[in-house]
This record gives sequence, C-alpha cells and structure tokens, in this order.
Amino acid sequence: MATDSAAAPHAASDKATSEKAPSGASSSTSQASQGNFLTDRIEAELQAGKHNTVATRFPPEPNGYLHIGHAKSICLNFGLAGRFGGTCNLRFDDTNPEAEEVEYVDSIQNDVRWLGFDWQDRLFFASDYYEKIYACAESLIKQGKAYVDSLSVEELRQYRGNYFVKGRESPYRSRSVEENLDLFRRMRAGEFEDGAHVLRAKIDLESQNMNLRDPPLYRIRRSAEHHRTGREWRIYPTYDYAHPLSDALEGITHSICTLEFENHRPLYDWFLEQLWPELSVGLPPGPSGPRARPEQIEFARLIMTYTVLSKRKLLELVGKKHVSGWDDPRMPTLAGLRRRGVTPEAIRAFCERIGVARRDSMVDVTLLEHAIREDLNDKAPRVMAVLNPLKVIITNYPEGQSEDFDAAYFPDKPGSATRKVPFSREIYIERDDFREDAPKKWYRFAPGREVRLRWACLVTCNEVIKDEKGEVVALHCTMDPNSRGGNAPDGRRVQGTSHWVSAAHAVPAEVRLYDRLFNKPDPSDVPEGQDWKINLNPGSLQTLTGCMLEPSLAAAEPGTRVQFERLGYFCVDSVDSKPGKPVWNRTVTLKDTWAKLDAK
Repeated sequence: MATDSAAAPHAASDKATSEKAPSGASSSTSQASQGNFLTDRIEAELQAGKHNTVATRFPPEPNGYLHIGHAKSICLNFGLAGRFGGTCNLRFDDTNPEAEEVEYVDSIQNDVRWLGFDWQDRLFFASDYYEKIYACAESLIKQGKAYVDSLSVEELRQYRGNYFVKGRESPYRSRSVEENLDLFRRMRAGEFEDGAHVLRAKIDLESQNMNLRDPPLYRIRRSAEHHRTGREWRIYPTYDYAHPLSDALEGITHSICTLEFENHRPLYDWFLEQLWPELSVGLPPGPSGPRARPEQIEFARLIMTYTVLSKRKLLELVGKKHVSGWDDPRMPTLAGLRRRGVTPEAIRAFCERIGVARRDSMVDVTLLEHAIREDLNDKAPRVMAVLNPLKVIITNYPEGQSEDFDAAYFPDKPGSATRKVPFSREIYIERDDFREDAPKKWYRFAPGREVRLRWACLVTCNEVIKDEKGEVVALHCTMDPNSRGGNAPDGRRVQGTSHWVSAAHAVPAEVRLYDRLFNKPDPSDVPEGQDWKINLNPGSLQTLTGCMLEPSLAAAEPGTRVQFERLGYFCVDSVDSKPGKPVWNRTVTLKDTWAKLDAK
C-alpha cells in the first residue's frame, strides 16, 4: 500500500534539542553492559562491603566542544552508574576562566543529552566549591603542607628539576604559616599581578614522580572574568587540586580517568589523605563504617586513525578556518557527527564495540564507519538521487506523458512503506553509469546495451548525443513497453540496474561529499620541524551543485536521513539548509572506499 511520498523519509530525522534522553542510571546500551576490568573491580568492592553505592561523574572542562573520545568516557561513566544502580554527575571543571565560555557549557549539556544520558538534578561546577576548596588550601597551609612561592615561572621549572635531576627547595619554602596565610589571603584580594606568587603543596621534591614535586595549587588570574563568578575571584585552583576535592564533596566513589592521569593518582590520593576529615563531613557512612575515599581508576583513551582528538589541535583547526566551525561535519566532535547525520545509537554501539582496556591502542576509524552504516541500514529509507546528471531521452515514450511506479522505502523488508516515483520521457542517470567504449562485463549504459531502470522498466541505449566539443550531453534510448516494473516479459536476464530521476519532476539540490579530514592514519606523523596540518586531506569536502533528487525529498527537513541508492547515506544539513532548499551531507559511503588506498 502506498504512503505519502514525503512522510517516510522524515521519520528518520531527529533534532538534538527535542529528543527525550533516557536516564543514565537505566541505560543498558553502554560499555559497562558487558564485563571489563572496571566492572570486575567494582563488583568485588561492593561484595567486600567497601562501598554501598556507585557514584561516578563526567567532568569536562568547558573550553571546547565534546568529541568522539569524550563519548567513550560518557558512555563508560553513565554506563557504570546504570549497571550498578548508582548515579553519574555532570560536573564542569571550570577552573581556567581564560579558556572557558558559556557556549561550551551549553554545547556539552546538549551533546550529553543527545547521546542519550541524563544527569537529572546532578549538574555541578567546580566553581560551586570555590569557597570550600579555598578553605582546604588554608588548612594545608596551617598544617605546614602548603606555602606561597614567589619564584618566576622559569625559576619554578628549574627548581623542580626533571626526570634525571632531583628538585631543589625554593628559598620561599620555609616561610612561616603566618606569612603564607597573609600572602595567600592577599593573593585572593587581588593585590598581586599574575605570576607574582603561586601556592604550592609541600610534598616531596626528590620524588621520581614530577607531580609530587611541590605541585601548584593556586595561581593568580587577576583580570580574568569567570563565566559564572565574574571577577569575584582573583586566584583559581589547578585541576589536580580541585578535582579530587570536588569528587569528595560530591560523594563520588569511582573517579574514572584516562591513562594520561595515571601518574597524577598519587597526588589525587595525597590531597584526599590530608583533607579527608573535613571533606567527608556530612557524607553518609559506608556499609561497614566511615565512608571510603574516592578512588581514581584509569582506562585507555580513544585514539583513532585518520582523526585528531586533541582539543588544542581541534581549536586550531577552527581558529585558522581549516573547518567551518566546531560543528563542521568533518570534525570528530559530537556536534559535527550529529550534523553529518550520525545517530547517538551508532556512537554508543561503537563505544560498546571497542570496549574498555588498560592500555592505549589505535582504533581503526572503519569500526566507527561500520557502526554508522549498520545503524543507518535499518533506519534510513532508500530513495533515488543523481549527483552528476546525464540526460536520457526515451524516444519511444510519448512527450508530455508521465506515470508513477511504486517504490519501496525498504526493499529488503517485505510489506514496508512505498512511495510513488514519477517516470517521463526524459530522465537523469549518473554520468558514471555510461561508457561509450564499455568493456565486456560492463552492465550499465553503453551503445547497444540493455539496462534495468530501478522500479521502472528496461531500456536500451541506441544513440549517443555529443556537443560541438565532443562531450556526451544525452543518450537516446528505447524502453521495452512490456517491462514495466523492471522485469522482462520473456524472462531474459538483464544484469545491470541503474537509479534515475525523472527530469520533469526532479528536485535540484546541493550535495556535500564529506570524507576523512586527514589523509594519513596517524595525522601527527610528520617530518621533524613541519606543521602537523600538512596531513589535512584537501579532498575532505566536495560540494556538488545541480544534483537531481526524486520529488519525495522536496520537503525534507533538517536532520532527515536517507540512503541515496548506490551512493551512500545522506542527511539534510541542519545549518545551511533553507525552506525548500535542503543541503544534503553525505554521512558515510555504502562501503569502505579507503580500503584499497590503505592497502597500497
């Protein structure tokens, strides 16, 4: 039974701001739905009575947009909470006012919701705890475990030493508690310029772990304006100091971090050990007495071929206009992937597939592309579009006449919805579907060859029309009038099938063919002294105008996802499309077009 021609494709669309996201605590599609070293450890701790609940957090810094690497962390943290009936907080690490913006805060919340997770009423900011974090710093000073250092940045670097050279005591390390408190309070009051002083923890200058060589706790940012607190604060805590304290104040049980923080774990534990008595005030007890301190556990971050996931490098691409913005469909950001037509289900399936490991390894981007294809295969209706049109004139079909053929949106699903596809004397086919000097096993258009037009009929190419320059401008063909529907009445076998669009009914469109942003598996692999951006792929975006689409797509709305038969999966761009003038982005090809290139 036929359905409205525009209805079915639109069912495959979504808008990030309107989707209802499931609660993170009940979501089962995550990396934690299957066992891994993290789930094994948490299960053992719960059975041993170390914790009576599981509380995780996703703690992004609002200094850029989230990318596919963050998606792995989001799925893991919310997934662990869901698996064990616990909670996962969304907490912004907003301790660097010079790099943070409200735009990033909003985009991060939008991305987490779109990905399918809900923090409910547990939205926090490190800045929520500034007073408590400051009070803890004064407590460390009073314990003789922190001091104000007045060395310059370069002097600090020299005094801390390196892997081969032990650190040396700063001449200011022996300041009295009273002098340190006075200087620290004056730092807060804004008396000193940036860089004049820094508050440091007093730990171990001879430690082989550089993070324990009297790390900084506070630095002066006298003129910076914070996106939430304005100019109330003139000093800001470092991430290493604020993070464990924020975890403790929120009652986090498991602080899941990526491997680059492994050497920071002793510092994380040191801060909690010194300050736990005051941080744990008000927290509910554990299953067998006082509540256990939060634990930092590391897992392998996502490293993916043909992809850059460094926020600094992504910011450079945006700032230097190598891409159109954070949501450029070539970017690995969640905003870019969403605009390109990737679904949250595909990203969650990808994160599930790559799993959780203890050591870093390179993930092939084809795994992500496979997850996208697999997801869209069941969701994206099949339609016809011609990207590089070549006119075909059916000479034995009456001028001014047309008829409709039924075409299924999902041909492989019996009984699926259909739409009417108009057919007329003049149609468009892909220029690549024609060869004048075709080899023997060419099954598309060529002089004297018979081809099946998808859903319509069989046609034979009789004449090639060229312009004065010798360029092919049209084909004259004849149809078998007894082959309507695409089947030969005498049972003869016709191997080639081409998609097409009626010229009289075609909808003109702009189509953007997006490809990988980099042309090397490891984009950072560049000769010494050269810019890493030399590996940018100059063919990552190809804009096609004059494309012709079937009329069922005339009113396609932003977010609409379809499969252009034989061409790939496409989505209506959510930014540049105008009413009645959709711009189509290619989400992914129908197969890995890079496989042969990679093999060379």
